[in-house]
Amino acid sequence: MPNRIAIYPGTFDPVTNGHLDVIRRGAALFDELVVACAINVQKSPLFSLDERLEMLRQETADLANVRVDSFSGMAVEYVRRMGSRVILRGLRTFSDFESEVQMAYANRTFAPDIETVFVCATLEESFISSRLIREAAALDGEIARFVPARVAARLRQKFGRAKSGSQRRPPAPRRVRHQRR
Repeated sequence: MPNRIAIYPGTFDPVTNGHLDVIRRGAALFDELVVACAINVQKSPLFSLDERLEMLRQETADLANVRVDSFSGMAVEYVRRMGSRVILRGLRTFSDFESEVQMAYANRTFAPDIETVFVCATLEESFISSRLIREAAALDGEIARFVPARVAARLRQKFGRAKSGSQRRPPAPRRVRHQRR
């Protein structure tokens, strides 16, 4: 039987517990899983490519059949270069389903020999997105449940938060009493 390699492409800015769920499940389904961090010229990521690759490598180090790499250009071309015929994608919501199926059809048009395999997110991870995590972190929201501890620390560092997880909050505005005339 041939070695079954799947490619999980994404921006991973930052890697979330939802991404890691898809990675673990993909690693169980395939002989080898390549987590491919995309260089997307249309996006301005919070983390550099090197930072995203480092975070992915740290968080997948315990998975022997997972390799982290980067690519630019069309995902299907990268999949071919890697000797694979499978793109792994995670689905969270119906809107994800719509856009992911559209992308799968487009990929199939460019590369009919490449299949897209979908893994549904667990209910607990279904609403997590990197965009939501970045926004919450920027507003000093509690993100520890949604990302690994090392990623949460990097987010706090990016947004200038103290090591404890939040910076000192400014005092509440004083109430001004109005006198009746």
